[in-house]
Amino acid sequence: MRRGATFWLAVSALALASCGGSGPPSNGGATGGGPTPTPTPPPVGQVFNVPAAESLSTGEVGSIIAQAAAEARARNVAATIAVTDRVGNVLAVFAMPGAGATAVIPSAPDGTIRDAQGLTVPSAAAAIAKAITGAYLSSGGNAFSSRTASFIVQEHFPPAPTTVGLESGPLFGVQFSQLPCSDLAARASDGLIGPKRSPLGLSADAGGFPLYQNGVVVGGVGVIADGVYGFDPNVLDRDADVDEAIALAGTVGFEAPVSIRADRITADGTSLRYTDIEYPQLSAVAGASFAGTAGALVSVTGYYSGAGLLAGSAYGSEASGVRAATVAEFANRDAFVLSNGAGANRFPVRGGTDAGDVPAPITAAEARVILEEAFTVMSRARAQIRQPLDSRAQVTISLVDTRGRVLGIVRSPDAPIFGIDVSLQKARTANFFSGAFAANELLATGGEVPQFVTRTRTFLGDPQALTGGFAFSDRAGGNLSRPYFPDGEVGQPNGPLSRPIAQFNPFSTGLQSALIVGNLAQHLGFVTGMSVTDTPRSCTGLPQVTAGATRLDNGIQIFPGSVPIYRNGALVGGIGVSGDGIDQDDMISFLGLNNGTARAGGGLSNAPAAMRADRIVVQVGNRQVRLRYVNCPFAPFLDTSAQNVCEGL
Repeated sequence: MRRGATFWLAVSALALASCGGSGPPSNGGATGGGPTPTPTPPPVGQVFNVPAAESLSTGEVGSIIAQAAAEARARNVAATIAVTDRVGNVLAVFAMPGAGATAVIPSAPDGTIRDAQGLTVPSAAAAIAKAITGAYLSSGGNAFSSRTASFIVQEHFPPAPTTVGLESGPLFGVQFSQLPCSDLAARASDGLIGPKRSPLGLSADAGGFPLYQNGVVVGGVGVIADGVYGFDPNVLDRDADVDEAIALAGTVGFEAPVSIRADRITADGTSLRYTDIEYPQLSAVAGASFAGTAGALVSVTGYYSGAGLLAGSAYGSEASGVRAATVAEFANRDAFVLSNGAGANRFPVRGGTDAGDVPAPITAAEARVILEEAFTVMSRARAQIRQPLDSRAQVTISLVDTRGRVLGIVRSPDAPIFGIDVSLQKARTANFFSGAFAANELLATGGEVPQFVTRTRTFLGDPQALTGGFAFSDRAGGNLSRPYFPDGEVGQPNGPLSRPIAQFNPFSTGLQSALIVGNLAQHLGFVTGMSVTDTPRSCTGLPQVTAGATRLDNGIQIFPGSVPIYRNGALVGGIGVSGDGIDQDDMISFLGLNNGTARAGGGLSNAPAAMRADRIVVQVGNRQVRLRYVNCPFAPFLDTSAQNVCEGL
């Protein structure tokens, strides 16, 4: 990989900052709509279907690259193309002759550069991030692209000049997940299989799509050719995006079923976007041969050796790192867990590690009950982002103690992969901001991080803010992390944990991005060979609470789906949920914890009502605005018509 001085200067500056719908196509016979096989009934005693064991062969990886390259040649551009499997293993990175070695991330609207804004990044890293995004955001019930990601992470939803006054995207902030510094995400060098990390987190730049076989997600393809790693701020037009066209060509023969593409899924009544380029607009690429494709496989330090095309792992197998749980690991027969590739559960259910910090830590038996009850709520819940309608929600559930140590991770069989890392981020975030330690640990962190504590205390008019007086869910903390407060209202000030709107874009959100910018800089230096040391497995400069570990080892998350856990009014941990709509995630965490603690007894509970962050009122001009704690969905369950299921709890 070529290494330019521009890139290294950008990385150096970053590190320094851290220290202070489809129709029939004409593309060679592809239909543009992958098959949607009739689902087989779930096994007796289960409610979820398990995805069939499908995977990409080396020949199929070569075909995907060859098709994408053929489209690039037809458009007279040179591209870098990456292919991954469903759990993020990089199967190939291919550079066409003349492909640019780097891409540039946009600066802020006012031209300033903060966090990842303005950075020049390796093209291979951008392509890998796009491929992982397509694979990780998708499932057998929904197919999302990196354009879909752009649609749901911006300051207004949908993002457009005419949508001012609307709230932010439902997955606002999700781009800062799957980070290269995450302690959960596996690395190519550590012997663990999946889910793998992404060099740039999730991508909002068009040109990343999922790959399907027989209705099953088997991976993703990502492309960078235009030299800009950005996002689409206006969904009212249709872009002629060359990256997107090339990547879409790579999916020919591996298309997502039409019925589950993002444009068949709505959020708050708005149809999402899958692609601005349709299959009929592509060249005849089917049957393109990898053997006759000009270019070369390129190595990417920490991700791919460049020695040849690799075959993908079949999701659900031990080799994929995500598999069905044994009865001893989890009682529910639908449960899936993370595995180390040799049969051992990476995150078995256990008791809290914080006996020296809290009077009575969560026990292993209590952790198991909480996870079981949250899983039961999920199994009954009506999905938001899955087709067909009235599908069951599928998510990942994570539980942590006050030190941020994992007490168990469990998921449904076909939950999107991105939710694994995100559910853990959410659990840790709710725990952290609800703790007496939050302010002191942020104040002890370098760079500009301490300023966010000062801003929060001023904004809330509370000099003791972030010292445990209030319980913060991710929804509540997210309210304070938007570039407008209240969320979406143009002309209002930014929340204290956010950048001002003139300095904001998806590459610099505020405290969330400031916490991990140094780790990102170190990792990109490692990828390009400018540094021999990779980023450590902790995504912040927070003080360590145990050897080598902080309370936020995979960063924070700022969209809903988590609540803190209390025992007799004292914080003992957090639960996080991710993989479906944000109200569904909220309900599964909040109601699952309520049911679990009622069953477990011992004084465990949701946060006392008087402590919840929705008791915080902020003066905005001549009115008062209350933070929100959780929102539970309308008609939430498939087996009952009950409404307001979270009311009064």
